[in-house]
Amino acid sequence: MRRALKWSAALFAGFALVTYQAVTYGRITEIDRHFGNLNHPHFKGFSAFAIRRLDDLGLRSISGIALLIVAIYISRRFKTWRPINLGILSFVSLNLVVGAVKYSFGRTKPREGLDLFGAGGMSYPSGHASNAIFIWGVIAYLIYRYAHVNRYRGRLASASVAALALTVCVVSLVRNTHWFSDLFGGLLLGAALLVLIIAIDRYFPSDSQLH
Repeated sequence: MRRALKWSAALFAGFALVTYQAVTYGRITEIDRHFGNLNHPHFKGFSAFAIRRLDDLGLRSISGIALLIVAIYISRRFKTWRPINLGILSFVSLNLVVGAVKYSFGRTKPREGLDLFGAGGMSYPSGHASNAIFIWGVIAYLIYRYAHVNRYRGRLASASVAALALTVCVVSLVRNTHWFSDLFGGLLLGAALLVLIIAIDRYFPSDSQLH
């Protein structure tokens, strides 16, 4: 528990640092401008459909439905409400925290051509990035905790979540829907919440958990 809290605190500190750099237009905004000034491709046909579906992996509706299905299946399989409760806690906490931060900073999106805070935007931090690493991470964690998954497969699941989150971020940069710092900050915030939720779950274990 103590180690997990240290990791979560470190990730929150990283998010705070990225936030400070962004709102003061520090060095990280140079990276923002670099990606924002690139010639972004215009996708058509199947390529447009495919890249949008990759971007959709960061949507709360998609990952939320997946989390609900996994949580209900595991709850029925092991006759415990724990996975459903953890899933609800995760989904609600993500929406409350990320939504509140987005609203408070009000950053504009790169497609608008201006990087302004307090302008009524909802760009920082990226909800897609936070959602991709947090909700899909909770799904992988539930499977690992309740299924007979060995350590190797557990690490493979973690790597898959990281790859999925990275894919969502790359697609957002290609489509120019978020600044780089939006995505980086979103990943750090989502990871911090994920570690915190896992720490809470492990601190109050149930008899149905097998690992």
